[in-house]
Parts: sequence; C-alpha cells; structure tokens
Amino acid sequence: MADFEWPWQYKFPPFFTIQPNLETRKKQMEAWCSLVLTYQRHTKKYSLDVTEAQSSPLFHNKAISRKLSLDGIYTILDELKKRGHIEWQDKVRKQCLVMWRTPEEWGKVIYSWVSANGMNNTVCTFYELTEGDSTTNQEFHGMEKWLLLRALKTLEAQHKAAVMDEGVKFF
Repeated sequence: MADFEWPWQYKFPPFFTIQPNLETRKKQMEAWCSLVLTYQRHTKKYSLDVTEAQSSPLFHNKAISRKLSLDGIYTILDELKKRGHIEWQDKVRKQCLVMWRTPEEWGKVIYSWVSANGMNNTVCTFYELTEGDSTTNQEFHGMEKWLLLRALKTLEAQHKAAVMDEGVKFF
C-alpha cells in the first residue's frame, strides 16, 4: 500500500515482538492500536479475519522480514476490545468487527452532515446514506449496515433520529 503512511515503529524490528517491560509495552500497545485502527480506516475495512491478518501487511513487514506472532496479534486485539474498538463475531476469536470510530462518534459525523445539508426533518434510506451520490465524499460512505445501525441508534437515543425498516428520519 504505497499511499498508506506507516509509522516509524513499523520499520523497527522490536515493534514486532511484544515487549516484557510494562512501560515499553504500554507505548507499544498504544502504537499498535493506533496502527490497526488507522490501517482499517485507510482500507475502509470493518472486519478482520485473524488467520488472514497474520500474512497481511498490517502484521507482516516483508521489507524487514518481521511478522507479529499470533499471540501478539491477539494481545493487540484484546487491547482494542477493552477500548471498545472491536467485537468478536465468534467464540473461537477468528473474526472480529472493527470500529475505528465508536458508534457515538459515527452518529455525530452523520448528524453533522445531515445538519450541514439542511436535511433535518427528512427521511433518508440507509442506501442513500452509505451509497448515495451526495455522500461520496463523506467518511461514512460505504459504511457497513451493522455499524450504520449502531450509529443511528445512538442518534435515536438522543432524540435526533428515528430508525425505520430501511431508513431513518432525522430531527
């Protein structure tokens, strides 16, 4: 991915080994969590398959011949789960949903767009929001339905929207 800007740590071989020193590990986890979320955001991916991830550029830097171990990947994903950025889809922890923004943050982004475009008191279909021509330059364009629904539910809880079968009314 030539247009993705890797952090400096990605070229540093010890980054690919979970560090035993607690202070160092804390900084390493911060860097890894940031990298995973930034990478997923850049690639617009909302899920992660652990088996595939092992050989992906995210966890395998071929230029320096370094790969994060499976245990290391799980350590990072466990940290992301604690922070509310992933949810496991299965009991064996092979597939997870990734949220580089929380549903509340996505709700704010969507509502800001709605307000800026004078769409309060209107109804939009889910398709219009995630695939429509008017949202092509928005970060939520292409968002998967499960995450869109969660974001809209946060707006509903704030009485800013009402979710319907395949659409939403914004207030």
